[in-house]
Amino acid sequence: MPGCFKKTLFALASLVSFVSFILIVVAMGTPKWMTGKILCKTGADLVNATDPELVKFIGEIYYGLFRGGKIRQCGLGGRRSKFTIFPHMVKKLNTGLHVMIIMFLCVAISFSLVSFGFCILNAIKVPYRAIKGPAGACLWNFLAGGFIALAVTSFMAAVKLHHLTERIANFRENVFHFVILEEQFEDCFWLCVASATAHAVNLLLIAISGINFPKIKTKTEEANVTAEDIMY
Repeated sequence: MPGCFKKTLFALASLVSFVSFILIVVAMGTPKWMTGKILCKTGADLVNATDPELVKFIGEIYYGLFRGGKIRQCGLGGRRSKFTIFPHMVKKLNTGLHVMIIMFLCVAISFSLVSFGFCILNAIKVPYRAIKGPAGACLWNFLAGGFIALAVTSFMAAVKLHHLTERIANFRENVFHFVILEEQFEDCFWLCVASATAHAVNLLLIAISGINFPKIKTKTEEANVTAEDIMY
């Protein structure tokens, strides 16, 4: 049986793994990875709008991995619309990269659950195989955190290098062209960052659990020293 200190650390690590799993699921299901402001350039050019008038042509956009929405402002008031990434819009995006982001997160979910199970196992007993012990728990946490980091990095690349927001804003826009004035990562994106950080914390907890702290003898134990103990 593991000691009380190790039990506590692995119980805490299992809780962190489960929280990480919840964070990824929530992040994937919520359409607020990115928000931004979009300018209807076609409408602004048609009326030769000056700076004060540009407000009438500035709309908003938000999206996640599967769906989103936008407010089109083309001079005649705002028009709200919602969209889904699959199955049609994804063809206009970098399809391979977008699918990879989702796959990375799905794999990370699996590894988070495996990490949760391994931490529970180590909190209950000392496994007789090394792969099921702290080394195995470290491996699954490292893999889970690594795949989340890959997903986050890939999404940032899609936004910054492949102009993901602009592509989504102009999907099926045959008359008007939109340009991105500003964009920012939202809560769901940072939930994934927090999930990766949680697995890094788990690695630290597991490393601490392997430290053998010296036992402090109490006065009672010191008083029970016999003559034979002194001879040796």
